[in-house]
Amino acid sequence: MYNPKHFAETDLSRLHAAIEDYSFATLISASAGGMEASHLPLLLEREAGPAGTLIGHMARANPQWRAAAGNKVLAIFQGPHAYISPSWYEAEQVVPTWNYVAIHAYGTLNPIEDLREVRHIVARTVRKYESSREHPWPFDEEAEYFRRLLPQIVAFRVPLDRLEGKWKLNQNHPQPRRQLVIQALSSSPHETDRQVAALMKESLPASELG
Repeated sequence: MYNPKHFAETDLSRLHAAIEDYSFATLISASAGGMEASHLPLLLEREAGPAGTLIGHMARANPQWRAAAGNKVLAIFQGPHAYISPSWYEAEQVVPTWNYVAIHAYGTLNPIEDLREVRHIVARTVRKYESSREHPWPFDEEAEYFRRLLPQIVAFRVPLDRLEGKWKLNQNHPQPRRQLVIQALSSSPHETDRQVAALMKESLPASELG
């Protein structure tokens, strides 16, 4: 992706944390028939390989996994984003823009056919998203109905070759403008705007936090 130096995030631990926080991804692959994309929750195994490994699953009826097997894929993780109005800058000759966080993860998709491993990956996925609920759904991976459904699922791993992170948070503007944008977003009724404001605060040097 186009990623000017002042927006690029290269810290591996921060990239991993963002993948875990914004784990519903767009998985893109190319085949002789053209481009294909699926929208999937993906888990991260941080220590599996230099950049980590993604694991996930999709419906066996989805043709993407067959075409992507053994080939390069791109997983895009989208964090919070917000429209930035030039009126907030209190300056002339400025234009609208968009602030956002995005991570591009590149690797090779390797399907997993072993049903025991598929069952374990699906169970891990369910438990990740149920664990924060007040009353988690008691998922039983040994249940007979679940065993009957397993053949309809294909799990996969994507050992990562490369990670690109872009934290576009007005770093190309002077500190007073960034503070004005943070103030405007912080008072927004939209949760994603307030999340971007919090990320902008984190990106300010300590000397600028006042």
